[in-house]
Formats: sequence, C-alpha cells, structure tokens
Amino acid sequence: MLGLPRGEVFLVPWSAEWGKEFEREKKRIVEVIGQYTVNVHHIGSTAVNGLSAKPIIDIAIEIDYFFDGTQCVTALQGLGYSYRGTNVLPERHYFNKGEPRTHQIHMYQTGNRYLLEQLNFRDYLKSNELVRNEYEQLKLNLSSLNKNDKHKYAEGKTNFVQSILERI
Repeated sequence: MLGLPRGEVFLVPWSAEWGKEFEREKKRIVEVIGQYTVNVHHIGSTAVNGLSAKPIIDIAIEIDYFFDGTQCVTALQGLGYSYRGTNVLPERHYFNKGEPRTHQIHMYQTGNRYLLEQLNFRDYLKSNELVRNEYEQLKLNLSSLNKNDKHKYAEGKTNFVQSILERI
C-alpha cells in the first residue's frame, strides 16, 4: 500500500514492494535528470526492512551543485512531482507526488550534513534490530497520539534520532 492522505498520520507494516517501487521510481528519475544526479538513495523508514512506516517512498537525490536543483523542476513535474521549493525543509529542494502523497524527493548537494544523517540513520537501523524495534515502537505510539498532526509526530522522533546520530 502506498499513499498518505493530506493531514493524516498512520503507519503500515513493512512491505517488500517499497524497495521495488523505489527502484522503479529511481529509474524514471535518472531517465529525466540523470545528467544532474550523483546518486539516488532510498531513505526513510520504507528503506529499512521490517520497519513499519508511513506509506510514502522517501528519495534522496544527490547533486553536485545545489542550484542545479532548479534545473530539474520541469522534468520532475513531468513525472508527477510538485516542487515545494527550498524553504520547506533545510538545505534541500523538496518535491512531493500524489494525493494521497506517495513519494517525496529531498534533493541535496553532495556532502550535505542532512543527507549524511539520513543515510547514517537508515544504515544504523538496518544493522541494529534492537534499535530498529525501539524506533518502531516510538513511531507507533506517536502515530496513534498524533493521527492528524504530522509536525508533532515528526517532533516526537527528533530526540531519539539525535541520540542515535550522536552514537554513530
């Protein structure tokens, strides 16, 4: 299942389809903006086997030069993405797709600290079952408490994520 309606927060059990969907979308992205991309990563909880997640595929696109992101807008709009600009989340071009939302793109310049944190956190969860389970329980609790407030849901995860990033 993919798609999170606007204003809702809920988690679904992990699905092997998420990785396949990422690969399909990555191929489409590279076909239209490959000349700008350094790498395309599957990030977020849907990238971690066994972890319940909001049913949205998060994609990180690395580019050499931050300002090249504006050169990619029209091509990504052709794939159904809406460009939300650079002020939604820090130091990235942000795009989303669908209503309900099925995909998000976070476009970073290579070496960006937020990109590195995303990749490090994802990889840590993949290799540490105990922490992955602890994170999943936190997310399940937060999603039930904040069914209509994605910002409170996200804020509730911040301390946990920061504590992990400080360890690794």
